[in-house]
Amino acid sequence: MTTSTHSATPGIERVGVAGSGIMGTGIAELCAKRGLDVKVAVFSETSLRTAPQRLAASLERAVAKGRLTGQERDAALDRVSFTRDLADLADRQLVVEAVKEDEQLKRDLFATLDKTVEDPDAILATNTSSLPVVRLASATRRPGQVLGIHFFNPVPALPLVELVPSVLTEATVAERALVFVRDTLGKQPIAAPDRAGFLVNALLFPYLLSAIRMVESGLATAETIDQGMTQGCAHPMGPLRLADLIGLDTTVSIAQAMYEEFKEPLYAPPPLLLRLVEAGHLGKKTGRGFHTYA
Repeated sequence: MTTSTHSATPGIERVGVAGSGIMGTGIAELCAKRGLDVKVAVFSETSLRTAPQRLAASLERAVAKGRLTGQERDAALDRVSFTRDLADLADRQLVVEAVKEDEQLKRDLFATLDKTVEDPDAILATNTSSLPVVRLASATRRPGQVLGIHFFNPVPALPLVELVPSVLTEATVAERALVFVRDTLGKQPIAAPDRAGFLVNALLFPYLLSAIRMVESGLATAETIDQGMTQGCAHPMGPLRLADLIGLDTTVSIAQAMYEEFKEPLYAPPPLLLRLVEAGHLGKKTGRGFHTYA
């Protein structure tokens, strides 16, 4: 992947985000703070209410921590609009898909975006954590315009972004995405291979799943394992608390996608993880996972 800042097409100023969970809202916040016009497509009436609240609360926290002025917060809020109609993303130059890790759901969404987004130069990106990009691209009539732009949670704070072109992605599209992520968003892009888990999660998830198996086998508690990794290895967060932050349902989805691709036992989700998800204990977002949250 090259690092030239020249492109034959204009810079990206109008961004669409399909999905309004933690990741979708975080991407919208990041883009708005960088001066972009953002439209967020939500998929329920409830989200039409909760997504703007989530965005406003995150920006308010940034003001409280001195990272943003009140004027900058208000300007960012003014740049973001929410809609239930995907047709409202028709004029976007870049659309980032940020729905849950379900391959058929994502493929259906990409097929719809393909028909909806009018600009022939528009980039259709996925924020998938684990699914091969080429499978999603093949649901469109413009697979050369599709690639992975994988942000990390929390999006506004973490500097790294994985850029994942598929074998079908045009070189000019990968270049435009690189320039956008690096220069417009101010993030640190790295090239990652189009295989389940990409680069970061391919290293991270065997570690998380190994920690879960230690809890499952009774070797140590979640508290002890997390203490060992934070105080013994200087990790900012232990593996069980990190799994809770990611979401145990998302952890299962990523593990299953990686196991399906590589068939290696270290990627298989442990039964304890599956039971917690079946019980509705999804981690921090539900108040309980390997740890309990207020």
